[in-house]
Amino acid sequence: MFNLFHLSLKLSGFPIAKAQADFEKILQISEADYPDYLETKKREIVEFHLKNNPFYQNLVGKDSFDNWNELPVLTKKDLQKPLKERLSKGYSEKTVFVNKTSGSSGDPFVFAKDKEAHAITWASIIHRFGWYGVDFNSSYQARFYGIPLDFIGYRKERLKDFLSKRYRFPIFDLSDTILDGVLEHFKNKKFDYINGYTSSIVLFGKYLQARNIILTDVCPTLKVCMVTSEMLFEEDKILLEKHLGIPVVNEYGASELDLIAFQNPKDEWQVNSETLFVEILDENNQPVPYGKEGKVVITSLYNKAHPFIRYEIGDVGILDEKSTLKKPILKKLIGRTSDVALLPSGKKSPGLTFYYVTKSIIEDDGNVKEFIVRQTKLDSFEIDYVSSVELTSEQIQEIEKAIAKYLEPGLHFTYNRKEALKRTKRGKLKQFQSML
Repeated sequence: MFNLFHLSLKLSGFPIAKAQADFEKILQISEADYPDYLETKKREIVEFHLKNNPFYQNLVGKDSFDNWNELPVLTKKDLQKPLKERLSKGYSEKTVFVNKTSGSSGDPFVFAKDKEAHAITWASIIHRFGWYGVDFNSSYQARFYGIPLDFIGYRKERLKDFLSKRYRFPIFDLSDTILDGVLEHFKNKKFDYINGYTSSIVLFGKYLQARNIILTDVCPTLKVCMVTSEMLFEEDKILLEKHLGIPVVNEYGASELDLIAFQNPKDEWQVNSETLFVEILDENNQPVPYGKEGKVVITSLYNKAHPFIRYEIGDVGILDEKSTLKKPILKKLIGRTSDVALLPSGKKSPGLTFYYVTKSIIEDDGNVKEFIVRQTKLDSFEIDYVSSVELTSEQIQEIEKAIAKYLEPGLHFTYNRKEALKRTKRGKLKQFQSML
């Protein structure tokens, strides 16, 4: 078979064959030997950057280290300076893979990976998708993603889509008329899997539900759906699996790193321990025991062009008590550290709690397609929603009763029915937003 995807990586200078061989060797390391592997890789990457990266030397303040937990935690704000000031010696913007984060945490920045590191990222992705019989060289992807709207950016993405065997549905307009067209594509194309932003695929799932359609009835070649970039709630997963007719796999990743966690066939959210070291830290940047929540902090073990060492990604999560260094399991991803609601009582609550409580009521009748919650003052919130009919006073009462019970009473809400919700430039939907 002509391996177009592998060939496109190779022609771009990414040594994918070597990366896959190296990745296979990492997979073969035993549970008993894994702590040594991790310690060696952690020390190697820190020592490399202390020796070759002036930006990281300056951050650490010395050229050696004794204790891992004393190394500084790198934040996104630390990285908001010109890329050339952050690159290691021997690398330039022309010799590395350069990209930009989406800024969903409010702090976008340009980042780099050396070509070997980017290749091993692809080896990691190829391996995990392979759990579900997906082969990037032959499997045809239905892609629900944003796309640049400028001419060059648009053409570039379309070419990448062609080389990667995928058909992209732009997600900035997902009205029923557009989704009618999406459904037609599924009737006429032999897609193997779906991949894309959670909120967009859920919206498509609700469209199918309203028409009592099971997608595999019109596209029987479909095997699996991978959702990414936004929270997947359990009831949405149930709805999708019913109306897509295939398993739904939850992915957690970051463009500047790799896949961070990927649901395995045993339904565990398995953390990538091959190319990353994932820590959960408390407010003093000290590790918490398995089972306790804290900040998700990640080290990229292979990226020599740019340091991502103890990098605070901006999320709050919990590693399962049954985790090991070789096979950590993400028990729960609670949300972004920046998406915290501050309440009049002084209580702090993850913003997604509002979203979750509201969701349990607002979507019961099937009229509400999607919504977002926005905090405008300490005691005031706005809910923007897309619905075929206005919310009833009974629904509003139920929402406010539930929020008083789960969070605190005395909060004020305004409800705005919209034709469509505003997404980020990349097409993501920010479910909770604090304006404070």
